[in-house]
Amino acid sequence: MANNRYLLAIDQGTTGTTALLIDTQLHIVAKVNREFPQIFPEPGWVEHDPEAIWASVTDSVAAVLAESGIGGDAIAAIGITNQRETTVIWDRETHAPIYNAIVWQCRRTADRCAAMRDAGHEAVVHATTGLVVDAYFSGTKAAWILDRVDDARARAEAGELAFGTIDSFVTWRLTGGAAHVTDPSNASRTMLYDIHKRGWSEAMCDLIGVPMAVLPEVKPSAHIYGTTAGVPGLPDGIPVAGIAGDQQSALFGQLCTRVGMAKCTYGTGAFLLMNTGAEAVNSNHRLLTTVAWHVGDEFSYALEGSVFIAGAAVQWLRDGLDVIESAPQIEALAASVPDTGGVTFVPALAGLGAPHWREHARGILTGLTRGTTRAHVARATLEGIAMSCADLLEAMEKDLGHQLTELRVDGGASANNLLMQMQADLLGCDVVRPEVIETTALGAAILAGIGAGIFESVEAARETWREQRRFTPGADAAASTAALRRRWADAVAKA
Repeated sequence: MANNRYLLAIDQGTTGTTALLIDTQLHIVAKVNREFPQIFPEPGWVEHDPEAIWASVTDSVAAVLAESGIGGDAIAAIGITNQRETTVIWDRETHAPIYNAIVWQCRRTADRCAAMRDAGHEAVVHATTGLVVDAYFSGTKAAWILDRVDDARARAEAGELAFGTIDSFVTWRLTGGAAHVTDPSNASRTMLYDIHKRGWSEAMCDLIGVPMAVLPEVKPSAHIYGTTAGVPGLPDGIPVAGIAGDQQSALFGQLCTRVGMAKCTYGTGAFLLMNTGAEAVNSNHRLLTTVAWHVGDEFSYALEGSVFIAGAAVQWLRDGLDVIESAPQIEALAASVPDTGGVTFVPALAGLGAPHWREHARGILTGLTRGTTRAHVARATLEGIAMSCADLLEAMEKDLGHQLTELRVDGGASANNLLMQMQADLLGCDVVRPEVIETTALGAAILAGIGAGIFESVEAARETWREQRRFTPGADAAASTAALRRRWADAVAKA
């Protein structure tokens, strides 16, 4: 790859879009983020305006090119990584969405999912898709839109509408409507995809009520899906060559490409994935079996656990309670006290994910006294995030029958040293932060490079991963952790 050519990674997240230009040695040359509004029509409901998402994509791309001084004609390929289960349905002719995007955090289909479980469908859903029946996933969100928008179901069955997760929507817009595609990492999050047969499941579509006519074509994670056409600020003809859901992309960007390697991304939520290779490992502890990626002849799976609220809890302290003025302030505030003073915070602000899967759970603060201060609440918030992740790892270790010795971390909150030390203490294993924590975008860039034929394989990128800091469990961590975990379990039971 010539030195004057670059990869453009579009990281379309829950609260904003980040565009990154990455050079031939996988160094980030420039980075720009553009936020967009969150929409909360009712308690527990979360939506995005798809046009606001698209505007954040084009604005961030234009800004990163302007900031870097690099012209669009120097971009060799584009990789996309995205918030995964967020659901959009749009008109194939006009390209216009027929309803707001329903976000992965949204709980509006919880009752529908409960009815499916009560009817005895959970076993077949899990066996087919690797997922539990939960409002988190895309299938019931898509069915909800089709049932609520006038004529939508009939139009969908007639082939006039297109369904997609955000990767599909962004690729459609980048290619001027020429490509209606997704990759297996995103398809496996819909509750409509058979992870064993590696294709859409007609039985799941019938069960959930999503016509197969609206589904995108599933292509490998590294593949030329189409080329840019009519995108503001970009020349036509740039290959869109890599797609992966954000958490799988981070696993790839952390170069956890060997069986048994694991990472945790701390973003709006927290997501722990472990590479299980060519085997789709069944979880006996309510973790998810998901597709990691499809690259060349390699089709890889992962075990995953998700914490719905992680960094979003810090945002809530900032925006909802005015405890802090900015998110980074929480570390110093929390570090100003030696412990939480007996306060426990369960950040179930949008239900509880794995391994609990309690969609009607709500956040809870316990142990409050007259001596409780802002600092105690701040520290309890960080501890609650770390505790939630510890629950996931404990379940994962039981499924796999062995303990992790190292967890690679990334995402914005991984910069919080106190949180990372808490995590190491609670997990009892090393927590390792790389020099580049934008691993989600890095994964998309590597996939695009492979898809466009720029890199021969992931091995060409392996030497670029560098450790920035390693957090080891404290000498007395094991003794104190047991009591903390008991108090945590009591609080979770009340949430």
